[in-house]
Amino acid sequence: MPQVEFALARLRVARGSDTLWETVLSLQLLQNGEESLTYGPWRREVRDALHRAGLADDVRALMSLCPPTVYFPDFLTPGLGDLGLEDAADRVLSTPRRRLAAELDRLCAPLRGPVPSSVRWVATGEPAALRRLGDMLRRYHALAVAPYLSVIRARAGQDRARRAEAALAGGAEALLASYAELPGRRRPDRARLATPYPESRLLRLGGRPLTLVPAFFCVRAPLALVDESLPHVLVHPLGPEPGWLPRFRAGAAAPSVAQLIGTSRARVLAALEAPLTTTALATALRLAPSTASRHAAVLREAGLVATRREGNRVLHRRTGLGSALLEGQQVGTPGSQASATSMKMLET
Repeated sequence: MPQVEFALARLRVARGSDTLWETVLSLQLLQNGEESLTYGPWRREVRDALHRAGLADDVRALMSLCPPTVYFPDFLTPGLGDLGLEDAADRVLSTPRRRLAAELDRLCAPLRGPVPSSVRWVATGEPAALRRLGDMLRRYHALAVAPYLSVIRARAGQDRARRAEAALAGGAEALLASYAELPGRRRPDRARLATPYPESRLLRLGGRPLTLVPAFFCVRAPLALVDESLPHVLVHPLGPEPGWLPRFRAGAAAPSVAQLIGTSRARVLAALEAPLTTTALATALRLAPSTASRHAAVLREAGLVATRREGNRVLHRRTGLGSALLEGQQVGTPGSQASATSMKMLET
């Protein structure tokens, strides 16, 4: 199987998922039908939304620029998990004309002919064409990505917290080990990482940093930019579980959990999709460790969170009752651990 191999020197973990990486990767998922159990409900919902908004032509134009193939233009993904939508779109629109033409020529090379009109309008680099491209990206993002940002950010926050915990506990070696779930393997010299890729590559960092960026709409294998003169990035799957969208919609339809337990504690409960230490929880939510510990203690007393000690670490996990509360199910029924009294206590 082809692989991409990275000579590891300096690692950075992005602050969160990247706006345009999520936009472009979601466009590819909309076309290729991969991971139907996980993303099938999302595809149906987004297609309906695009149809109602009359964006079919715009989306077809974007799909021509970003087909589900081995290569798509690097200029469409200029960020490293550090740009908002407007800043990212502005950076796309400022791409030099020569680079636009070169990357679109590469995209169309398998066609063995002239650049088709479906992408030629961008290759010209005309200001009006680039403004149209920016508008298309914004409108597509608003319907296909923005409505799901709370889920995306929660998963990315959990991922970053886990990486931070690993780095604090065991340094760079432990940080690398925390990526063991990625397809691939580290080399015996521990300075290289090999992972499945559409074609074999050796990416030499040359002393420059490699930024690891989690992506909700990345599936199966990590991705990297093709142009090695650009900042090095490895975008890797966040791996949401099948059923995430129905659970998300059930929670959105239910009364706000924040109204019951307060905004901060609702965020703590939502972050505990997987067990986290107090430090990791504080990192994910940008809270002081003492504040995260206090919220976890209140949630524990209400039966929504369980805590156990593992050596020097204290791990918090969401209980079944906590999950039921987030998903909008009834609480306080016979046999449940929390009563109306505990709900009142949480409100204080």
